[in-house]
Amino acid sequence: MSDPIHVVCPACDAVNRLAPARLGAGGRCGRCHAPLFGGEPVALDETRFAHHLARSDLPLLVDFWAPWCGPCQMMAPAFAAAARTLEPELRLVKVDTEQAQGLAARLGIRSIPTLALFRGGVERARQAGAMDAAGIIAWARHQLRDGVS
Repeated sequence: MSDPIHVVCPACDAVNRLAPARLGAGGRCGRCHAPLFGGEPVALDETRFAHHLARSDLPLLVDFWAPWCGPCQMMAPAFAAAARTLEPELRLVKVDTEQAQGLAARLGIRSIPTLALFRGGVERARQAGAMDAAGIIAWARHQLRDGVS
C-alpha cells in the first residue's frame, strides 16, 4: 500500500490525506466537505501560496499574471481548460502579481504571464509567455515526465 498523498483543500486550505489510488476519484475535504478537485485554477495570495507549496504533495503549476496584462487575459481560458485536463495530476493555481508583489519579487518574476512548476516546495521549471491549452498541457506533462525529479 502506498503512503497517502497530502492534498490542500482549494476552499479552506485544510490538508487532507488521500490514497494515491483514489486521486482520480477526487474526494472531498475532511473539514469543509468541498471537492478537492474542481477542474479549475485556484486563486492564491502570498500566504495561501506558501501554505499550498509547503503542505501539498501535488506539483503546483502556477500562472503568474496581472489584471492589466492583455496576454494574461487571453491565456486565462486556456489555463482553465488545462486545469480540467491536468487535475488531479497536479494543482493549477493563479497568483496575481499586483496583489502578491513581494512573492513575485522573491521569485524573480520579470514578465507575465509566466508559468512556473513547483514540486516538493521547489521551482523545477519556468516558461514565460502566453500559451494555448494544448501548449500548457504538453509543457507541464513534459516537465513532470522529463524535467522534474
